[in-house]
Formats: sequence, C-alpha cells, structure tokens
Amino acid sequence: MATEYVHLEHDGKLLLVDLEGKGPAKPQMGRSLLDGGFIIRLPTPDEVSALGIRWDLRRTNRIRLNATDYVINHGIPEIPWPEDWAWKDSVISDSAVDPVARESVYRTIHRVVSKVVITNSKHEILMAKVSRGFFTGCWTLPGGFVDYGEHPRNAAVREAMEELGVRIVIPDPRGESGTVVDGDDLGLVQTEIFNDEGINWVSFTYRCETDLDDQEIIPKDDEIEKAEWFSKEEALKKAVSKFDIEAINRV
Repeated sequence: MATEYVHLEHDGKLLLVDLEGKGPAKPQMGRSLLDGGFIIRLPTPDEVSALGIRWDLRRTNRIRLNATDYVINHGIPEIPWPEDWAWKDSVISDSAVDPVARESVYRTIHRVVSKVVITNSKHEILMAKVSRGFFTGCWTLPGGFVDYGEHPRNAAVREAMEELGVRIVIPDPRGESGTVVDGDDLGLVQTEIFNDEGINWVSFTYRCETDLDDQEIIPKDDEIEKAEWFSKEEALKKAVSKFDIEAINRV
C-alpha cells in the first residue's frame, strides 16, 4: 500500500513537519546532511487533522521513488496566510527535507512551452513530425520549451528557426515582447495536467500568417523527421496534443 501524505500550500507557503509529525517545520536552503537522511517531511492526513487544519482536496498525485509508491493529496488549507510555514522555494535546496516532499514541490513548478500555428495564403498549416521526445513519431505544431528569461512569443520564433530553419514574425499588437507588430497573434494560453504524476504544463500558442517568402524548410536532423503543409481538416486529424488541437481549431 502506498504511503499517503498531504501537500498543503497557501500563497507560497508549504506545511512541513518533523519526523514525529509536529510542525510547522522550516527548511534551511543549502543544508546538507552527511548521513543522507532527512528530518523534515510532508504531514500525513492524520497529522494535519491533529494540527486542527481544515482543507479542501484539489487533486491527487502519485510519486514513485526507489521502488516505493507515494500518494500526495494536494489541498488548499482553510486558514489565513500561514506566516510560520516553510517558503515553498526553500524546500528543494535543503537535503534535510524528505525527497518525497522535494519531488512533490518540483512537480508543482510549471513547465512552460510555446508554439506557433504557421498558416500560408492557401490556409494550410505547417506541422512537423517529431523524431525524439514525448511526441516521437507524431505530428505537432512547431514549438518547444521557453528558455529562462525568454518571452513565450520570442520562444516560438526561436523554435521555428531551430526546428524548421525558417524565419517568422509573430504579430504583437500590444507590444508585449518590446515592439508593436500589427495583426492577430492568436495569443492562446492553456494549462493541463495530463496524468497522475501531476506535472503541470502551460502552453502559449501564437499565429503567424506567411508563405515564408520562398524560404526552404530545413528540419532539424536530430529532432524533426519531416515537415509538411496540411489543410486545417488534415492538421486536426494529424494532431495528437490537446494544446495543438485547440489552437488549430481557433485559426
């Protein structure tokens, strides 16, 4: 049977307890335990009750570490802002915190991706067949992870160049990335947790209308098998990502 814990978070604060279930306990960023053990962890449901905290369950994640299964119940506590709880940001870098708690926090950090629906004057959509990663063998819109400090719109432009070797300009009617560029940018933001591991994805998808000005499409050797233009109906049949399907439906 899987060990069950509760992940209670409120405005950047996380409830942690000591090995006896007493809390709140606070981590120390950069601390290292030489014996590899830990002294701070997430509370169990019974321990939360003993602390007199009422909470609402939002979702349940499952974590498997070292062949052991854990059930993590994520909830919102019905209390004022808990000033004496741990800062969530300090949990990952303290070796005194149970790896299960650190992994639970890690999974709540958003994975941000950015994509672009490139359409031409024939109203066709450019898609790429991926040769590695989560969507290996599938057709997707050009895009990928947003780099640290990078605007999602700029990330979509960069990914189009890296994956397909094409230069594009995405409309930016509000000048969000620094320069106003007239046009419809689509500007679709979506979020999804796809499985019980609980990793949260945030997707920014933009639109770019261009015939590529006779640019040659050159798929990236180690990532993209090929790229092709499809009608909207064909693109919807090819697409496998929920994010892609929603974006294609909106153009």
